[in-house]
Amino acid sequence: MFERAAFLTQVSVSNAGVEFGASKIFGGITFTVGRGDRWGILGRNGSGKTTLFRLITGTHQPTEGVVTRQPGLRFGLLEQHRDFGGAKTVWEAGAGEFADLLALELSLAEQANLLSQVGESATPQMLAKYDRDLERFDREGGYTFTPRVDAVLQGLGFDAEKARTQPLEQLSGGERGRLGLARQLVSAADVLLLDEPTNHLDLETTRWLEDYLRNTDKSVLLISHDRAFLANVVDHVLHLEGGSAVAYSGSYESFVVQREERRLSQRRAYEKQRKVIADEEDYIRRNIAGQNTKQAKGRRKRLNRAPRLSSPTAEEGSALGLRLDVSARGGDQVAIARGVTLGVEGRTLISDFSATIQRGDVVGFVGPNGSGKSTFLRALMGEREVSSGELRIGGSVEASYYRQDMAQVPLDRTLYDVISDLRPQWERRMVQGHLARFGFSGDEAQRRADTLSGGERARVALAMMVLGRANFLLLDEPTNHLDIESVEALEDALAEYEGTILLVSHDRAMLEALTSRVWILHERHVTDFPGSFTEWEEQSREREHAAAVTAAERESLRRVKEHKTTKRRETEGVENRAALREVRRRVEDSEKEVAALEKKVVELTALLEDPELYTTRAGTGKSLLAGKELDEARRKLDIALEKWTAVTEQAELLSAT
Repeated sequence: MFERAAFLTQVSVSNAGVEFGASKIFGGITFTVGRGDRWGILGRNGSGKTTLFRLITGTHQPTEGVVTRQPGLRFGLLEQHRDFGGAKTVWEAGAGEFADLLALELSLAEQANLLSQVGESATPQMLAKYDRDLERFDREGGYTFTPRVDAVLQGLGFDAEKARTQPLEQLSGGERGRLGLARQLVSAADVLLLDEPTNHLDLETTRWLEDYLRNTDKSVLLISHDRAFLANVVDHVLHLEGGSAVAYSGSYESFVVQREERRLSQRRAYEKQRKVIADEEDYIRRNIAGQNTKQAKGRRKRLNRAPRLSSPTAEEGSALGLRLDVSARGGDQVAIARGVTLGVEGRTLISDFSATIQRGDVVGFVGPNGSGKSTFLRALMGEREVSSGELRIGGSVEASYYRQDMAQVPLDRTLYDVISDLRPQWERRMVQGHLARFGFSGDEAQRRADTLSGGERARVALAMMVLGRANFLLLDEPTNHLDIESVEALEDALAEYEGTILLVSHDRAMLEALTSRVWILHERHVTDFPGSFTEWEEQSREREHAAAVTAAERESLRRVKEHKTTKRRETEGVENRAALREVRRRVEDSEKEVAALEKKVVELTALLEDPELYTTRAGTGKSLLAGKELDEARRKLDIALEKWTAVTEQAELLSAT
């Protein structure tokens, strides 16, 4: 039993700590990674999550404690900064360590072509080299790596065929992020370490990644701020806080419950100790100079030696001090789009879109990466022209735009200057106090913005947005660089905000918590869904189910048609038999019944796949009825196909006699 447990444990971290000079990153971390475990590594930005990854892979050594690894264990580390080595094409970069096999495959094809040309003149050396290369290609997985790379690239939004020739330098930053993720997923690693893998994914590719990680036999450790993603993937959580870490077994939802229970227990213990200390200090004050001075001095000595419990609210209190106020109510029509067509470099992104955002709406704007959501926000802010139509912000509306690239943060200024420029009337202490609420205290206020990490720049951008007191917020992926606690603080602030919000995000938990409407951008068309994101997802599952059965249905019908053609040929020339004529009549009747039911299935499937069906309450009700009709039509079609199969087999027997 002991040997089996040791074999299943791939990584063991025991009382590990890391110090850089006089600065201690963390200490006392203990947990084990078993084969097939899926760990979520959580904690505030700067708590040491990436450093922990480096301890696990062995690229960094702990200052204290021990990290042990199973011999021969292979790691795949996806960091926020990607390096593709000497890869030239997208496919080569995605294939990673298998890129050599692609070169070997091409070499084998050239050798085979040469051998076919020379025929019997082939030398023993040529044949031996071909045999060696072919054996190596087979041994290293050459016959399976290509479809695996193709599947992962396709799942993460790339065209696998185009990727074979597409130059790597053509990719945007977001596309390179997705490609780095693909490279790690197809690797031969036993343990995947993923640092914010969903940052450059849209909703569709995020769901694909969830399915992939749930079904992989590799162990997974991932750093993520995406709560829905964590809830759908992890079965363990390591939470870094207060300079150490606590390991939790179970799902992300279980972690949230256990963490709250633990904090409540800590709070009670802290309050109890505070009361004991207060009572002891009171006794010492009253008796230090009296008859009981000896006892008072003894108690003081014990009290000075006793370890103090830290307040659990200290960690909680370091969350963003975020409150979003509005300076004015604003007009009822906040944003208006009439027949808007929007394009970039000759490519149409959005076609003939009309909608109005009303005061108080929270509109979630979703769609694939690169489809035009950010371009639409820039056009709404007047930063680019529309191709046709009218797109504008309403009267008496003050808009504040949170950019995905956070370009609103001036990189050549100190943080103090950034805030002071927005509030020139503020005294120094007020500027510093505002920055402190966003995690920048003391000398950090004098840092230049170009020295900040992504998470730090995101906090500065939020600090600037708060000062705007706008009544219309345009938010483009505001959670991308925030930790979970900051995301939750932002979500709470947005929930209490009295203005109007247009939110571009792939954070499903935030979309589910906030939205009252959803815009869905797909193939240049925007569907305006008059319901929450949760309701939209329910309708999407209906459409996905309809689409999933369509392929199987078509394949079944194709086989039927091929079978019908074959059977017709087999029964020709024997029509003079009375029995066969009767069977043929029944075959024809069955074919007509199958054809009618085929048509009905196709029509109902097309109806359920239409996004416009789900934009009204009446349409939603219609979809439920259509879904029931589709199930009944499929049931009848199955019966009809069985009947048709029976009579055609009977016709086959008669034609053979």
